[in-house]
Amino acid sequence: QVQLVESGGGLVQAGGSLRLSCAASGRTFGSRQMGWFRQAPGKEREFVATITWRGTTKLYADSVKGRFTISRDNVKSMVELRMNSLESDDTAVYYCAAGNLNLGSPSNNPQAYEYWGQGTQVTVSS
Repeated sequence: QVQLVESGGGLVQAGGSLRLSCAASGRTFGSRQMGWFRQAPGKEREFVATITWRGTTKLYADSVKGRFTISRDNVKSMVELRMNSLESDDTAVYYCAAGNLNLGSPSNNPQAYEYWGQGTQVTVSS
């Protein structure tokens, strides 16, 4: 089992930056693809970014490409999402998720992720 705890959310002005962190516990963290998803009020949860277990391959949603960067530290069992040039449309609850074991290629499908954190609120004011 993997437990995930996000932190780093908050209120920021448009054009600003935030860094989200996800602390993981569980022996299988290093074997799992890790992703970030977000959900805005009245909208479905959407994919933001993912990183394979070795950290060698990353996938981003088109809406955040070039502005967000995902990284991981398997020694510290941490995943990070650096967000730059934030826009009002980035306002949402951000969730960290651990992929199913044996998940190979980067996946943007929420059903491919087995464990989820409780979420952290990001609010971008225009």
